[in-house]
Amino acid sequence: MAQQKNSNSNLENPPIYIVSGGAGDSGQRVVESVLVQYPGVEVPILKRAYIHSENQLDMILSEAGKNNGTVVHTLVEHALRKYLIKAGKDKGVYTIDLMGELFNRFGSVLGQKSVEQPGLYRRLHKSYFDRVDAIDFTIKHDDGQNYQNLHQADIVITGVSRTGKTPLSMYLAVMGWKVANVPLVVGAPVPEELTNVDRNRVIGLDIDIEQLLLHRRKRQEQMGVGASSIYTNPKNVYEELEFAISLCKKHRFSTIMVTNKPIESSASEIIEIITRRFKEEL
Repeated sequence: MAQQKNSNSNLENPPIYIVSGGAGDSGQRVVESVLVQYPGVEVPILKRAYIHSENQLDMILSEAGKNNGTVVHTLVEHALRKYLIKAGKDKGVYTIDLMGELFNRFGSVLGQKSVEQPGLYRRLHKSYFDRVDAIDFTIKHDDGQNYQNLHQADIVITGVSRTGKTPLSMYLAVMGWKVANVPLVVGAPVPEELTNVDRNRVIGLDIDIEQLLLHRRKRQEQMGVGASSIYTNPKNVYEELEFAISLCKKHRFSTIMVTNKPIESSASEIIEIITRRFKEEL
């Protein structure tokens, strides 16, 4: 949540620290679920994840004490949780334990001690969280956003407008692949990051000119734009396609033809290429 001013005050609201032995996502969701009940009020949320020592807790408490912050924690290790609660009281920092009462109750009812392994839920549901991370990454890297992170993508898709880069990227993301897509525009500089990224991860999309013209004309109709434009001029569109294919050949990017092909087929073709090249990493 962005750090913004309280609309009812000239002062910034004191921050809330999410402290966790894992990623801290559970604590953040709880805090945000509560804060949404206070419309118009923005509070800085500072996540402090993968905390495994008393020294780390001391630093967090020291910081929170300086700016009147509140510490919300989801620590599963009993000793750390106990230390944080006591140290918070000693330092005058308000702490809220989201896990302690649940552990006490469940331990009593179930008659056994918890394993106290931070991040266990995430590890047991790894495939789900991998998909969530992939979708989040793909949304943030759609249509040329955040070029600087192309090297973090599992797959980089490139091509001219209306070749289906975004729907194909999202389909792959739902399957757990982190995808970035980069538009190619004649006359516009090609991002340096695209030409520097591992070429084995880059897939160019090629398409028959007639089908591309059909897609673009439909898009113009939806947007209420007149029929005559460079965007749908056959000569210009042909030059765009030639430019894209030439660039892919120059940088030795693989290309696939998407003409009359469902997303599922294009995705399967891309996955086959990537898994063949990086099978030892997968």
